[in-house]
Order: sequence, then structure tokens, then C-alpha cells
Amino acid sequence: MSAIFGAQDLLQVAIGVAVLAMMLWALLDCARTRPDAFVAAGKRTKTFWLVLTGVATVIGFIFVFSPFNIFNLVAVVAAGVYHADVKPALKAVQGRGGQGTHMGPYGPW
Repeated sequence: MSAIFGAQDLLQVAIGVAVLAMMLWALLDCARTRPDAFVAAGKRTKTFWLVLTGVATVIGFIFVFSPFNIFNLVAVVAAGVYHADVKPALKAVQGRGGQGTHMGPYGPW
């Protein structure tokens, strides 16, 4: 019985570390991006996204051993929005997006 709990604990920590890595990646990417790119992409300011991804990373660090709680869920959503929405828009504005290479049935994605 204890082997099962040990495996579950290990899996929980692995998920916590992976989630923390995603949040840290969002924070570092945000920090490396020019402030004017955020405005040009029609997104909020760089300061807003730095604070949001920074707080998400701190929450991810605090809950790395117990990633399945409401605070970590909100932090994952914040970092996920940055990766899925803000980062591609920033790349497109900066000319690094490869906009023509990912074509869907209704245009680029």
C-alpha cells in the first residue's frame, strides 16, 4: 500500500515541477520581450504581464508539492493565457512568428 502512495506522491511532485517550469518559462519570456511589442500586439502592458506571470511563478513555487489546489489552478491559467494568446501575438508583431507556416482552415493560427 505504501508503494502506491509513494508513486502518487512522486507523480504529484513531478506535475508540480512541470507546472512551475511552465510558469517560469512564461515569466522569463515576458521579461525578455520589448515593452513596445505588447502595445503593438494589442495586449496589456509588459508590467502587467510581468506581475501576473511573476505572481503565478511564486504561487507555483509555493505549491510545488501540492499542485492540485485552486491557487495553483488560477496560476496555471494565467501562465497558459500568456503562452497561448500573448506570446504568439508578440512573435507576430516582432516578425518571429512564422505566421505563414501554420495555416488552418480559416487562416493562420
